Amino acid sequence: MTLLEHFNELKRRLFYAAIVIVACAIGGWFLFTPVFNALQEPLIQASKDTGLDANINFAGIATGLDFRLKISFFIGFFISSPFWMFQFWSFITPGLTKKERAYTYGFLGAAIPLFLGGAYFAWWVMPRAVRIMVGFVPETASQLISADVYLSFVMRLLIAFGLACAMPVLLVALNFLGMMSAHTMLKGWRWAVVLAFTFSAMMTPTPDALTMILVALPIVGLYFIAVGVASIHDRLEKRRMDALDKELQDY
Repeated sequence: MTLLEHFNELKRRLFYAAIVIVACAIGGWFLFTPVFNALQEPLIQASKDTGLDANINFAGIATGLDFRLKISFFIGFFISSPFWMFQFWSFITPGLTKKERAYTYGFLGAAIPLFLGGAYFAWWVMPRAVRIMVGFVPETASQLISADVYLSFVMRLLIAFGLACAMPVLLVALNFLGMMSAHTMLKGWRWAVVLAFTFSAMMTPTPDALTMILVALPIVGLYFIAVGVASIHDRLEKRRMDALDKELQDY
């Protein structure tokens, strides 16, 4: 394929992904109430635990509509994640061999549940993080959190955890495709730790160190798990190649 054909293919894949996200966002519009109640629950619980007045604040006239639209697209983004991730892999696979394509589809099957599982883990962690952060507000004060700020916090936290869980799958895929060895991955562990904390600092909108650490530590842990899986694969591949060389020498 020429460069122009690759560009047209990318536009086509992005168009399909956008259509499905919008379609799922329309469905998300009708799920707004239960999702909003779930988003507000950590603040309500934190308010009860600390005795503070902590609520989501809708400052502008159109903030309610804007917030509902963002929540709808937020829901659509996660519901449609299997499709847009498939479109991403479909854009990459035409340049791979038949065996390499089989690998990528297998890793895609692992990346989707890991991404959603990471987002669910962030959803589980979020009430605890909110409770801790609200606890730092003085007893004589109230905390009225802007709806946009709160939604941005939740979205970044869920996406960061989702990507953190899916990223090791990409590293293992590169190893299985022969593009990165476990030794190379292990040599770069210091850079991996720095990048994990930099990524978490960028993805978490709050300035507190606690949230950043909560996001960074799973990324670091999953990185070393990926190194372990790649190391096992490299050993098995070396044994296979040694056995093949021995067979050729005997022949």
